Amino acid sequence: MTSSPITSLPEGFLWGASTSAHQTEGGNTNSDWWPMERAAGEGGHIKEPSGDACDSYHRWREDMDLLAELGFTDYRFSIEWARIEPEPGEISRAALAHYRRMVEGAHERGLRPMVTLHHFTSPRWFAEHGGWAAPDAGELFARYVEATAPVYADGVDHVCTINEPNMIALMAPLLDLMLGRTDPSEMSFPTAGLPMPGEQATEALVRAHRLAVEAVKSRAPHVRTGWSVANQVSHALPGVEGAEEARAAYLRPREDVFLEAARGDDWLGVQSYTRTLIGADGPLPVPEDVERTLTGWEFYPGALGDALRHTAATAPGVPLIVTENGIATADDTRRVAYTAGALEGMAAVMADGVDVRGYFHWSALDNYEWGSYAPTFGLIAVDRETFVRTPKPSAAWLGAAGRTRVLPGAGA
Repeated sequence: MTSSPITSLPEGFLWGASTSAHQTEGGNTNSDWWPMERAAGEGGHIKEPSGDACDSYHRWREDMDLLAELGFTDYRFSIEWARIEPEPGEISRAALAHYRRMVEGAHERGLRPMVTLHHFTSPRWFAEHGGWAAPDAGELFARYVEATAPVYADGVDHVCTINEPNMIALMAPLLDLMLGRTDPSEMSFPTAGLPMPGEQATEALVRAHRLAVEAVKSRAPHVRTGWSVANQVSHALPGVEGAEEARAAYLRPREDVFLEAARGDDWLGVQSYTRTLIGADGPLPVPEDVERTLTGWEFYPGALGDALRHTAATAPGVPLIVTENGIATADDTRRVAYTAGALEGMAAVMADGVDVRGYFHWSALDNYEWGSYAPTFGLIAVDRETFVRTPKPSAAWLGAAGRTRVLPGAGA
């Protein structure tokens, strides 16, 4: 029996928005994505390079000011490995000081910082060394994590080791292709759904996560560690023979392996946007008759509730934090409608006893979405020429819950 959804946020509930370094900072020239953006050529996924992004490396104070003024109590941002360790073993004290200032700046504004240590991008030297396929990848990542202790050891309660490791694992072959390490004729991609993650990369990422947790705990035992997983929210077509078996086969390597690896962690991040329909032969294209977002995904607010339930069942006992949830749209009223539906699903899950500790919207800013600036996920618009920030109505609507502790509804 489903309980009545909650309407108010529990004491201590995290209420924020998320960003990532590469997508907002600009000028991330030492990362593996910087050359890849320029080598992809026309006709591929990469439509334009990141360039200056939102210039948040210099304007992070403006970003935090706005979030605090809007009512948010928390801010999830990432620190860039390529800035902290631009060459193997060479640690930039200036970069450490920069990110430490961000942690302190968050507190000065009444924001609790959640720090992500790896959000898709790695140093160029790490990619050239073999990336996550290198035998010492886990140790190299742990060395970086230990070096960043001055950033997170004081004033940070939550550290996310790796953002969406399942997406990194399936992007590993694409990265090899774009860096010229793979013959294009040897690559194939599905017409629907996600490619199969690399088994070697999957194992390396799980190992790297565990080594990173050990590294964080050795320097800052009080910090609660976890990682975030991209939830697929796979739905088997009802009444189709073999669809449920196909769903399980599709989901396990692309999601469940990574959820199971989080058992025993302090928390687990849920990142949900849409759903994937599964037939007897696997994933199906998005139906033609449904509303779509700017990324081409189905407008499906119920994904968040489904993702939370599946994650709770797969990693029982681990507290959950929604580290990303949002929609790419140019119509802010649809952002409000989508988010209201997603929060309704989250509230119902919490009423049923699932331990959800926080919600972070993706994203705080309209930013670089891994190949293009066209998909606008942000609560705050960013002028591409002047970098002027302009909060959208959805930002005030959602941020208000941070002050009132009352979950917003679509009509609020």
